Amino acid sequence: MTGDLALVGGGRMGAALVGGLLAAGWAPERLTVVEAVEGRRRELSEQFPGVRVVAEPPGGGGAVLAVKPGDVPAAASALAAAGVQRVVSIAAGVRLAALEAALGRVPVVRAMPNTPALVGSGVTAIAPGSLAGEEDLAWAEEVLGAVGRVVRVGEPLLDAVTGLSGSGPAYVFLVAEALIDAGVLVGLPRDLSTTLAVQTLLGAARLLAETGDTPEALRAAVTSPGGTTAAGLRALEAAGVRAAFLDAVTAATERSKELGG
Repeated sequence: MTGDLALVGGGRMGAALVGGLLAAGWAPERLTVVEAVEGRRRELSEQFPGVRVVAEPPGGGGAVLAVKPGDVPAAASALAAAGVQRVVSIAAGVRLAALEAALGRVPVVRAMPNTPALVGSGVTAIAPGSLAGEEDLAWAEEVLGAVGRVVRVGEPLLDAVTGLSGSGPAYVFLVAEALIDAGVLVGLPRDLSTTLAVQTLLGAARLLAETGDTPEALRAAVTSPGGTTAAGLRALEAAGVRAAFLDAVTAATERSKELGG
């Protein structure tokens, strides 16, 4: 681990990063949270003893830009004026050209995390700016790896990343809602249906992550000829569920392109 780190923006994602970095072994005194709202500063000071919580960015070191997109120009300019050495931005939809225009000659890495980062199980795609080299990318991976996996892409792919993994948790939550309602429909109490659905999704995800088997292989292993799973899958295919997911990711990707200009 190299250098101190400022997290500009003390919202949910900024706080999640602080918690992840502390859990990963970063010393509290190496971290600073820059938060404009006084009440939120008090909350963060209580939540993370030993971490500096201030209103203005400190000089030097690296920084994570975790503010709302509309606040990026002012926050980036303040970081540049303070002498920041490099920046990773998780501001949604703000492209590298805009970040570099605000930061000047500061290496910047753009990142697209997703909300499971809040529980340390996120996935973040990163893309380098024109001044960012291997050391900057490795640094960004170290920082963002505290809350999940990190993958590298070129900036043109970040809209597709947004459509799949950025928006993806909402698709999974919708599936969970539907499974819970379906359980109730066939006679299960709602609390039991919720437990079964959530644990089923969690277990299925772990099978995908830990066995190394493909989704197709795992699905086939559950599906006996003429059995219950085959009947259920037939109903899903007849309803066009696979095509609906293709359309959802495509629509979210196109919307990300529109929002990013």
